[in-house]
Amino acid sequence: MDREPVVAGQFYPGQESALKEQIKSFIDEGAKKEDVLGAVLPHAGYVYSGKVAGAVFSRMVIPERFVITGPNHTGRGRPFAVMVEGRWKTPLGEVEIDSDLAKEILAEGENLEGDEEAHSHEHSIEVQIPFLQYLTGDFRFVPIILCEGDLATYREIGGAIARAIMARGEKAIILASSDMTHYESQESAERKDKQAIEAILELNEEELLKRMRHLNISMCGCAPVVTMLSAAKELGAKKAELVQYMTSGDTSGDYSAVVGYAGVLVK
Repeated sequence: MDREPVVAGQFYPGQESALKEQIKSFIDEGAKKEDVLGAVLPHAGYVYSGKVAGAVFSRMVIPERFVITGPNHTGRGRPFAVMVEGRWKTPLGEVEIDSDLAKEILAEGENLEGDEEAHSHEHSIEVQIPFLQYLTGDFRFVPIILCEGDLATYREIGGAIARAIMARGEKAIILASSDMTHYESQESAERKDKQAIEAILELNEEELLKRMRHLNISMCGCAPVVTMLSAAKELGAKKAELVQYMTSGDTSGDYSAVVGYAGVLVK
């Protein structure tokens, strides 16, 4: 299956030249690059969250493979869905799914299912692809959509991802696509997001899930982040770094109802 872009011209420019120019404005060519195991990246419109995403991507040594996890905003498809075959299109061209790695992840896991429908209209993974296309023309990826579940389910999926990556013996970065607090005041968003980010920086996926529920933090990609942390720790993660935090208010000037964006590297 060839997946057509669903938010080109909305979340990011629909024309190749304009998209390249915008991404270029977010990339720090002089940033010191590091080998990382995972990352947290926002998935809003580039005008709001592109600076944070660009700051994170600028710091990565870019490998040939990625596992990109995102939440399900649409309600379509299976709850824990891997797209196993096909190509994803953006204005910058086409990217192939790493079918071999996708099949190995499915074979290792108990909760994941092969499903295209969950990916068909979901933007959370799509918005990461143009950044990688801009930075490298040679990569493959495995897209995984994750709905709400419990800690045991996320850890099981994370373990399946980690074992499949280790079995391949090839470098792969696990990206967790998530925005932070949604449509609260700047003060409230910063306060709540600080609690969530602290748990991420401690590599404590259990505490993150607890704080999400106890503090009512409307972080849409909790499932991807918890899963990524679990997988990264199995792959040897020891620390994490907050690269940048912003809110939509930093762009719009309206701080009465903002969305938070955090960029984190796990290494």
